[in-house]
Amino acid sequence: MRRALGSGTLHGWAATQPRARAMQGRNVAWATTLGDGTPVVVRHSRHGGALAGLTRDLFLAPSRAPRELDAALRLQAAGVRTATVIGYAVYRAFGPFCRADVATALIDGADLPATLATHRDAIARQAISDAVARLNSALWSAGAHHPDLNAKNIMIARRHDTFEAWVIDVDRVSFHAPRDASIAARNVARLIHSLHKWQASQQLSIAPDDLLRMGSFGQSRVEIPPR
Repeated sequence: MRRALGSGTLHGWAATQPRARAMQGRNVAWATTLGDGTPVVVRHSRHGGALAGLTRDLFLAPSRAPRELDAALRLQAAGVRTATVIGYAVYRAFGPFCRADVATALIDGADLPATLATHRDAIARQAISDAVARLNSALWSAGAHHPDLNAKNIMIARRHDTFEAWVIDVDRVSFHAPRDASIAARNVARLIHSLHKWQASQQLSIAPDDLLRMGSFGQSRVEIPPR
């Protein structure tokens, strides 16, 4: 990490590595390898939402990066699969503002929409949907609210003959009473809204039964609104 920072910003360093791979989300993140062989994803922190064009990549110091580290550790301790934060760098901008880059361990998989697009048979779709339901249940047990639980913030990894679902971009996660059904319902509603948008754009077809599975947590299911 220190060697990488010696060449400028962490994100800038990652972009110039010979085998760096661009990963498109809200902005480009770079998958690369640290000097010790650790595979990582490096992203530059940016705001989303209506004010993104105004606030861009400026945050009040010390940025959300320390919160992401804390949230990731708490989620992992509670049994929620999420990327390990390898490190972060905060850069002074002006006044009370700063910019930040975050490096997380690379998850060997693909985001939920990409995984669904490449696995169209019913058996695989059911297994993927069940993995998402297990992730919802883990977040519910932890009392964790992820306000941006969109489909691209769920990564699906293949482990032997099963699928695992991982949650990423956890810098805005907040923690509440464990097994709070109202918190779980908010997470699921955000995810289903995102999946409906993918369906509406005709980029993805999802069977109603799979949506129901992905809208479940514990022994409960959230009522899926019509598109």
